[in-house]
Amino acid sequence: MTSIQTLSVPKQIDDGKHVFPQIIVNDGSLTSADQCHAWIKQNLTEIEQHLEQSGAVLFRGFPIDSAETFDEFSDSFDYPNFTYKESLSNAVRINFTERVFTANEAPKDVEIYLHHEMAQTPISPSKLFFFCKTAADEGGATPLCRSDMLFSALQQQMPELAQEFISKGLKYTTHMPAENNANSGQGRSWKSTLSVDSIEQAEQKLADLGYSWDWQKDGSLKATTPVLPAVIQMGENRQVFYNQLIAAYMGWDGVRENPSKAITFGDDSDIPIEGLELINSLSHEFTFDLEWQDGDVALVDNYLTMHGRRAYSGERKRQVLVALAID
Repeated sequence: MTSIQTLSVPKQIDDGKHVFPQIIVNDGSLTSADQCHAWIKQNLTEIEQHLEQSGAVLFRGFPIDSAETFDEFSDSFDYPNFTYKESLSNAVRINFTERVFTANEAPKDVEIYLHHEMAQTPISPSKLFFFCKTAADEGGATPLCRSDMLFSALQQQMPELAQEFISKGLKYTTHMPAENNANSGQGRSWKSTLSVDSIEQAEQKLADLGYSWDWQKDGSLKATTPVLPAVIQMGENRQVFYNQLIAAYMGWDGVRENPSKAITFGDDSDIPIEGLELINSLSHEFTFDLEWQDGDVALVDNYLTMHGRRAYSGERKRQVLVALAID
């Protein structure tokens, strides 16, 4: 296979010019990692055009069946690696290779709501690779949402609120436990999150990153970010709702009852609940549920597209691995 072959599936989102996500299929001629590597090099410019236009590209039917072959596939794009260790991710994850780790170890009945990866931290990846090693028996889709479309809809319905997000930005407050808790989507300990061994090292790193913090009686850490963007500009005419508002409001413990405990505008003022409810409701219009097949790989523009995880069930343990890039 030399050229790119695309596939249409039901419920793809079509803006009149491009479809979301774009799906690229192997015609069966690529049967090895070396062939995939050569094909990616040959077609990288066109693949990146699809990614820029669509926001996510799914590769289906390629010979990828392990963490190691996924590592080789994602490495073929030559994007700078962004490791789990150097990230400030809240989630407990398990490394398979230096590049590849689990997407999230939260229990299967826990839904992970839409978010841009690590947008609640000062350092976030630009691109995400997801690899479905094992699809769930039932459920377990990865919802993908175009955040530029979402923000455009918000501007039409609540223009004053949209402008506040642009001008004020956001602050996030998170709790990092003293020890890893794999049963929580935010269960990574402060030592692991900050890559430190002591309270003194933790405080130095937090200070360097602009956080404020408060140590809790149980040894956990409550930390508040500096002002981070809620909206980013991509090109001249594309504003993107780049944040973790939906995930925080819908999924973080106690936040629906009291949003300000975890998310505020950058000036510490409250975000109106009716605005948060509208944002969550609007997101459904621009979301495609990626129903995984074994061996699928998705390349996601983290600045343009939010993702999440539907709950799942069945005997088969869903396993989706991830590799991150920053450029």
